[in-house]
Amino acid sequence: MKKKAIIISVCILALLAAILTPIILLCRPAADKVVVIPLTGTITTGDYSSLSSSTITPGLMRYYLSKVKKDKSVKAIVLRVESPGGEIEPCQEILLEIERIKETMPIVVSMGGTAASGGYYISTQADKIVALPTTQTGSIGVISAIINIEELLEKLGIRIEVFKGGKYKDMYRGFTEMTPEEQEIMQGMIDEYYEQFVDVVSEGRGLSKEEVRNLATGQLYSGTEAKELGLVDELGDLQTAIDLATELAGLESGTVEYYQPPRLTLWSLLGLVDAIKARISGLSAQDVVLLEILNHNYQQPLFLYQG
Repeated sequence: MKKKAIIISVCILALLAAILTPIILLCRPAADKVVVIPLTGTITTGDYSSLSSSTITPGLMRYYLSKVKKDKSVKAIVLRVESPGGEIEPCQEILLEIERIKETMPIVVSMGGTAASGGYYISTQADKIVALPTTQTGSIGVISAIINIEELLEKLGIRIEVFKGGKYKDMYRGFTEMTPEEQEIMQGMIDEYYEQFVDVVSEGRGLSKEEVRNLATGQLYSGTEAKELGLVDELGDLQTAIDLATELAGLESGTVEYYQPPRLTLWSLLGLVDAIKARISGLSAQDVVLLEILNHNYQQPLFLYQG
């Protein structure tokens, strides 16, 4: 009887342990953590269901930050930026998202091999920026390129009849050479976005606008040069940025969580298939070069480093 009582007691204790352990774990506060968010590729519009491993979109940024907001144990963020920049509007959206989350916790940017133009633009409002000595950054400026294909169309025997409502509606299409008046309109738009870029860098880096204009020539700077010029704060790798974020959050120690891009959706996979088919469709080298040129007809102003 005594042996039976012992067995029953052990079983009861094991059952209580099985019931209480998860409850205790749930009640215990989660360890403070720093999250690392990867931002890799060109910056463009769209949600997070695109090929997010090669593009950065406002939707992708919101996806990551929604995870941060749901996790109360997150005390600091490291943005791992690897980007030549891209479209202006999504750069602005992403920067606004960063400014909002910055009100609740420290943000440190860790630059990879390239964080230029729009890639630098979205980094400017971080509490600290860390770059590798060999990082290519800067390229502060705006670009827009309209390819004039008028002579090509004539050579191919193609005539395009344009019907428009609005004097300048077709000025961006490249079917004819732009008039001086149209060029002035385009340059005015570029100048406006350029000043916006200057303002953002000036505010984020604590530099005067005149200092920024002297640096905003569109040229690239190495990480070492950028630190000397005040465009970044420290030289180091991702671990340097993590340590800095931990310090800014007032943590003696903490775990590090590396966020992963969302899984590819069916639609993004179909887009990938189309891209592969285009590459193996038997086009000649001349055709491929022509398509690449036409594909890079940057009509809209961009915060983009063209490497």
